[in-house]
Amino acid sequence: MSQSPFLERLQDSVLVGDGGMGTLLYSQGVAVDSCFEGLNLSHPELVLSAHQAYAAAGAQLLETNTFTANALHLASTGLAEQVRQVNEAGARLARRAAGTSGDCFVAGAVGPLGGRDHGEQVDDDEQRALFREQMTGLVDGGVDLLLLETFASLAELTLALEVGREFGLPLVAQMAFFAEGRTREGLSGDQVVAALQDKADVVGANCGAGPHEMLQVVKQMAEVVVLPLSAFANSGFPQYVNGRHIYLATPEYFARRGQEMVVAGAVLVGGCCGTTPQHIQALSRSLQGTKPCKPATATPLAVASAQAVTDKSSRVEVRSPISPLLSSEPPQLPITVELDPPRGLDCTEIIERARLLAESGVDAINLAENPLARIRMGNLALAAKIQDATGLPVIAHVTCRDRNLIGLHSDLMGAHLLGLRHILAVTGDPVSVGETSGATSVFDLNSVGLLELLSALNSGRNMLGAVLGEGTQFCLGAAFNPNVTHLAGQVNKLHKKISAGAQFFQTQPVYSLQILNRMAEALVDVEAPVLLGLLPLVSERNAEFLHNEVPGITLPDAVRKRMRGTSGATGVAAGMAIAEELVRASAKKAQGYYIMPPFGKVDLALQLIEVIRSVVR
Repeated sequence: MSQSPFLERLQDSVLVGDGGMGTLLYSQGVAVDSCFEGLNLSHPELVLSAHQAYAAAGAQLLETNTFTANALHLASTGLAEQVRQVNEAGARLARRAAGTSGDCFVAGAVGPLGGRDHGEQVDDDEQRALFREQMTGLVDGGVDLLLLETFASLAELTLALEVGREFGLPLVAQMAFFAEGRTREGLSGDQVVAALQDKADVVGANCGAGPHEMLQVVKQMAEVVVLPLSAFANSGFPQYVNGRHIYLATPEYFARRGQEMVVAGAVLVGGCCGTTPQHIQALSRSLQGTKPCKPATATPLAVASAQAVTDKSSRVEVRSPISPLLSSEPPQLPITVELDPPRGLDCTEIIERARLLAESGVDAINLAENPLARIRMGNLALAAKIQDATGLPVIAHVTCRDRNLIGLHSDLMGAHLLGLRHILAVTGDPVSVGETSGATSVFDLNSVGLLELLSALNSGRNMLGAVLGEGTQFCLGAAFNPNVTHLAGQVNKLHKKISAGAQFFQTQPVYSLQILNRMAEALVDVEAPVLLGLLPLVSERNAEFLHNEVPGITLPDAVRKRMRGTSGATGVAAGMAIAEELVRASAKKAQGYYIMPPFGKVDLALQLIEVIRSVVR
C-alpha cells in the first residue's frame, strides 16, 4: 500500500474530508425515513449536488453515499437485488464531483450491517458475503479507497477489514466512540488501535459524540498509533426544534476543534452527523497548508488480536450469583410458571395467582414483558411486588424492543435496587405483531447484547466501561427456540448467549416428541440447564392462532389434528393430555420445566406441576 497516492499524500499533508451526506440531503427535502442510498439510482442529481457542494467547500476526500448500501438494509426498500448497482452508482457520482485531477479522493463508505431482523444473528460467512457484495460495487465504480466507519463492534469491523483487504485498496477503519471515550463494547482508543494497527492502513473514529469528545479520543489514540489517524466528528449534540434535529456547533467552533485534532496527530479530518458544507469550508480554510503533527511521544503498542482486545475489555470477572433454582440440595428439577402482567392498573388478581403458585411449591414465577407487543403493566415494578407478596423469586423478562441502550441500563439498575435477581434476556416480539399503532421497535441490542450488558453490570460497570461502584447480582437467563427447521443455528446462538453470560435457558413451547428428542441430542454437551417450555392448548382456535400468528411457536400436524373441532372443556382436556404426554416422555431428558398457562389459567399449571412431580421428582 506504500505506493497508493492516497497514503502518500497522508505522509506529508493533512487531508480534509467531507461532512454529513444524510444531513445535507435531509436539508434538501429528503424525508428522514427515506433510503438515502437508493437515491443513487432514483435521484442521482441530488446526490451529485451534495458531493459538489462539499468539493466546492474544500473537501479533499468525498465519501460515497453508500453507508448502509448492503443487502440486509436495502431489502427493506426492495433494492436487495441491486446492491452492486447502488454502490457502483454511488462511486461514480462521487467521482464526477471529485474530478480526475487527483486532488480529491473518493472513499467507498461502508458501515456496519443493518436490518438484522429482530436480532437474528448473521454468521461470519454471511457477513463476509454481504460486505464483499457491497465493496465489489464500490470498487467497480472506481473508488480510491474503502472507508469503514461508525462500527460499534470490533469483531464486525475486523471481519469487514478482512474482506476489504481482498480488493487491494487502502483501508480506513473508524469506530464510533461514546461516553467517556469508549465504544459500545467498552473499548478505549488505545485498545482499538492495538487491535487494528496490523489490519488497516488508517485508523480513527467518527460519529459517536461531538468535537470535544472526539478530540479526547484522538489524543488517546495518537499516544500509541503508528498508522495515519483519522477523525470525523459530529457537529455537537442535536436539539429537536420544530420537528427537526438541529446541531448547535457552529462552523467556526467545529474548525477550531479540527485544528486541535490535527495538532494531536490526526491527518485526515472531516465531519459526520450534523456537519454541512459550511463546516467543511471553515475547516478547510483553517487547515490550509497544515502539515502533519505526529506527536514525538507516540509509543507503538504491541499488535493484539481483535478477540484478545475484546476479551480484555468485556470478559472481566463477573460476580454472577448462583441461583437457588440451579443449585438446590439435593438436586431437583426447577419448575417455573409464567404470568402476564395486567392490561390495567389492578394487580390484585395476578398477585393472588402468584400466591396459589407459591403454595404449590413452584420454584419461581416468570413475568413476561408486554408479550406480543401489547401494552401491559410494567413488569419490573410488578415483579418486585410479587416477590414481596409471595417470597418467591421472580424471573423478569426484559426485552430489547421497548428501550434504547440508555433506558436498558437505567431500568436494570433500578431492577437491582428493587431486589430482583433473575432476568430473562430476550430480543422481544417486534411492534408489528402487536396492536399498538404508532409505536416503534427500538432494538439497540439483541438478546446477546443484552446479556453482555447484564454481565457488565454484574462486573460493576456499564456497557461503555464506566465504573458503577459495585456490581449487580443478576442470575441471567435466555430463550431457546427448538421449533426451527435447522437447529444448528439456534444451538450456535445458545453458545453465544452462554459466552455472553447466560446461566440457564427456557424454551419456546414444545409440542412434539420429535423436537424434544432432537433438542436433547443437540444439547447433550451443554452444561447450562434448559427448562422445557409447556403451554397447554385449550381449543382448536387457540392452537391455530399459536401456530399461525405467534413467532417461535410451531405445532406439529398431528397435534393440530388432535385439537381440531375442540373447544371449552373438550379443548382443555385435549390440550392437557398432549402436555402430560410430553412431560412423561421428557422424564429422563428435561432439566426443568417452564409452564405457560394460557389466559392465566393457573389451575392448569397446578395440574401440570402435580404430573411433573409424580413423574420426575
